[in-house]
Amino acid sequence: MGEFDRRIASHRGGHSYNNNRKRRFREDDEFDRRPPRRQYQEPVHVKVRKQLLAIAESPLKKIDEEVQEIATIVADNYEDEEIRGNFLELALQLVVEQALKVPFVAAVVLAVNVKKPELAYEVLVRSTTALNKHFDVGAWREVKLLLRFLGCLQAILNDEGVFPVLEELFSRAVDLQTASSDDGLGLEIVKIILLTIPYIMASSATGLEAFASDLLDKTDIIATAPRPLEALVDPYPSSEDDDTSHQAQSIISLLQRQLQIEAAQSWKLACIPRPWRTLPIEGGVNPMVPTKHSLPPIIVPSSVSAGARPQLPEMYFSVYADQDVETVPPTSNIASSILRDALVDTISILDYNRNATAKFLIDLDCYFAPETFVKRATPFDRLREVDEGKSTWKPEDVAVDAVFSQLLQLPTPEHKLVYYHAVLTESCKIAPAAIAPSLGRAIRFLYRNVDAMDLELEYRFLDWFSHHLSNFGFTWKWTEWVDDVELPLANPKKAFIVGALEKEIRLSFAQRIRGTLPEPYQALITEAKEKDTPDFKYNSDRTPYAPQAREVLRLLRAKASDSEIQVQLSSIESEASGLGIAEPLIPSTDAYMTAICFIGSKSLSHVLSCIERCKERLLALGPRSEAARRQIITSVMEYWSEKPGVGVNVVDKLLNYTILTPLSVINWALTDNIGKGRVLTLAHIYEMVASTMHKVTNRVRQIVIARNQAELPAEQKAILDETLEKERSQMKELFATVEDSLTGVASGVVDEMAESRDQDTEGEALLRIWGGKWLRVFRRKMAVEESWIEGMLAKQPAEGGLLDAPDGGADETVEGNGIVEGQENWGGDGDIL
Repeated sequence: MGEFDRRIASHRGGHSYNNNRKRRFREDDEFDRRPPRRQYQEPVHVKVRKQLLAIAESPLKKIDEEVQEIATIVADNYEDEEIRGNFLELALQLVVEQALKVPFVAAVVLAVNVKKPELAYEVLVRSTTALNKHFDVGAWREVKLLLRFLGCLQAILNDEGVFPVLEELFSRAVDLQTASSDDGLGLEIVKIILLTIPYIMASSATGLEAFASDLLDKTDIIATAPRPLEALVDPYPSSEDDDTSHQAQSIISLLQRQLQIEAAQSWKLACIPRPWRTLPIEGGVNPMVPTKHSLPPIIVPSSVSAGARPQLPEMYFSVYADQDVETVPPTSNIASSILRDALVDTISILDYNRNATAKFLIDLDCYFAPETFVKRATPFDRLREVDEGKSTWKPEDVAVDAVFSQLLQLPTPEHKLVYYHAVLTESCKIAPAAIAPSLGRAIRFLYRNVDAMDLELEYRFLDWFSHHLSNFGFTWKWTEWVDDVELPLANPKKAFIVGALEKEIRLSFAQRIRGTLPEPYQALITEAKEKDTPDFKYNSDRTPYAPQAREVLRLLRAKASDSEIQVQLSSIESEASGLGIAEPLIPSTDAYMTAICFIGSKSLSHVLSCIERCKERLLALGPRSEAARRQIITSVMEYWSEKPGVGVNVVDKLLNYTILTPLSVINWALTDNIGKGRVLTLAHIYEMVASTMHKVTNRVRQIVIARNQAELPAEQKAILDETLEKERSQMKELFATVEDSLTGVASGVVDEMAESRDQDTEGEALLRIWGGKWLRVFRRKMAVEESWIEGMLAKQPAEGGLLDAPDGGADETVEGNGIVEGQENWGGDGDIL
């Protein structure tokens, strides 16, 4: 029986069956029986593209190896049209789109010239062809970058290389300046010349000192001449002390002095990278003694185009000017201009991608010579320990400084202000340990100098500050400014604090903001501000016309007919006439508009819906009584008195519906409520006036642009000319109204000031300063608009296209909710500073 069981077990496999199965599975693990995977190899043109796009981006890679590898691949595959075409196209694309990489792309071309001179010449041909096209259309940034690229290639150019082109450009600048000393294009051309010279002198070419010195002698006449327009764009107009940090300098005169210093020091130009110095000798060919080429023809038009953007004097602005340790290059060093120019070009060109811009700013130290900066994120206190003679410049400070120079550029920045907000936010998210302390020091500098700063810049700073805090949990070291809480509201620092808190409440809600503030600030956020919906004042029987107003509210909620509502409004008007009120339409308008505000207090869509239903009645009020039209504004602002930003937003929508006119808004703000000028200290009043003026000037610009369209029929142009004349006249009238009101405050001759001059001398002196600041802002706006219109009208129709459309850069943050309507919300929490 036992033998039978063993045979059955053996037949079924028994232990031997199990052992064989285990062995088979173990062999499957140890020996992969699958066929080997096919290895993917990138096409050569893709590899070249990736390497060229990423050149100099990594501090871990040696730049000479990167340059040599790219050059070798491209030269070895010269016959491949796809590789050659991609290289030629991408190289020039990098030059005009990524300004920081220009010297490194030039180094690749220099290395290619050693192996394949004919390919390097093709690069020169394409560069000069592109340069001629940019000359024709007035694309001056692209002209500057291509000239910089050719300047870096000076060593492979015959004779004087780029210098004859610069000489020709200078002759055009002289012509423009001779015609008008205020011509901005001539100054821009001289600036391009001055910014090209350092890259030529840093190239591997030699014996160019005489050419550079001769050109500097010529540009000195234009670069150092005083400019009347510079006073309009001075960021510190009230500064009369000897503090050099407050003495703004024009960029062109600064460049001239810096280059003269460099010439005296044998053109050290220590910050400019020189990747061509490390190119190896191959095949007996020394890259320092290269094959040379004649520069293809470059034709500078006899009549140069100003381009799409008006050229105005530029002032050098820094938020790190008064530190005891230098964290940015001083204005005596050419590095301050070279670094700033490359960064500003990067910021301006890459406006379509804030993340890429922020990444370039963080990696700034990769694109300049070694030892130019200290290590990233080095604490400020540690800079005092740096050995004497070594750089203490922080790359993050230089980057942040460049962004603020554009955010606070006068008269208008190149792009919308929210773009610069976003770049700083993204930079802080990418490298919080490096950027946050730099932003903290920038904020403290701007706050310290808010008294002397141009008023428009004060409000740009306020908008950015509140917006930035909203992205990082509204956290700030408010205890540093506690002493300023007790200052009078007319003091610019106190006005800044109050305005910033109002903006924060608009971006969040009062209770949350109150929770972020120390005890001394609590009184600035009243309990009334914490209410989601303000009270309806007619709920109290002590308010005149309360019964009728409550009935108007009920009828509006019930969407009753106009005739039913008119019965109640007529009752209010009859009662007001009986009380001897000269304008009985005013109390009825107040009841009607207050009811609309109460119904629409839940959200902007609610109030817009209600205004839409009541639009016909509201539109009829203005022609009947100008006082009633202004009462609409009074009712809105009184209802939203605790949250004036919401009131300003509603007034803006009423302007869009043409229920209000720009003149009625300006008169309400600067005539009816001017008093001694205290309204000028309120951020929401500036927002209201600036937004209204922007709507008017933007409409005039749109008409000018439409008039300048090519092939416009004569009859349509005549209609547009007539419309333009009318709108331009109204714009001038509006600016005149603003000037009359502000002149009275600035000179202290408004009625209330004249009657009480001896009561509050210090307070009224501050208010006169506010009046002067306002006056300067709107005089500048008027000058800019008139200059732009005259320049556009002088253009040929073919030149005036959509490229000339205003970008609204200076004013879009004062519309809507104080930042930008419909903007992205870059959220984030955590203490940033």
